[in-house]
Amino acid sequence: MRVRILLIGGLFMTLTSATGYAGGRPSGDEIPGYTYGSEELPAAPISLQELDLLKGALLFGDEDVRYLQMSREVLQDQVEDVLDVWYGFVASTPQLVKYFENTETGQPDGDYLGAVRKRFAQWILDTAAAEYDQEWLNYQFEIGRRHHSVAKNRTDGAKSVPIIHYRYVPALHFPVTATLKPFLAKKGHSAEDVEKMHDAWRKSVLLQVILWSYPYVKEGDF
Repeated sequence: MRVRILLIGGLFMTLTSATGYAGGRPSGDEIPGYTYGSEELPAAPISLQELDLLKGALLFGDEDVRYLQMSREVLQDQVEDVLDVWYGFVASTPQLVKYFENTETGQPDGDYLGAVRKRFAQWILDTAAAEYDQEWLNYQFEIGRRHHSVAKNRTDGAKSVPIIHYRYVPALHFPVTATLKPFLAKKGHSAEDVEKMHDAWRKSVLLQVILWSYPYVKEGDF
């Protein structure tokens, strides 16, 4: 019971007010561990041309970009509410909670949860910005490394389990995207616009999950 209370407390803290990056994307000082655009990130192992081919296979096009960007204005002041739903799902799912546990205490690591939540808030805004350039592509592969044993825990100095097992990476696509639709409908857009924003989100999150999968795939098979 004490573990669950600690977890809920850590998950639902309002740790940051996500204001986006009007006038410039946040820096690593503003959001620790947020390295989008950093010159220190390794170059993505696929090209922008290969990214375009992947987007084509997902039927992801210019209309999806437009509707993602529409969703940014819709979601900008709802980011913390969205995160409360997503983190609440994690809190109620033991097989996911364990990936945030401190292996020394067996309890959820509140500092680790808090650091991830800040970056997760910015991820919502980055996804809705729909800027599919080299900086974005490089950062997707960095996110994938942070799920895998090659880099998990490194960013925050966490003493947690060494890997998020691959099966839960694609599995989270559904709860993340399915629970987003009510938030997209809160600003008075037509049912058609809400549906198209939601479709664009489903495609974009699937695109990102595919890219995050890279370190889990045998070399040469991606």
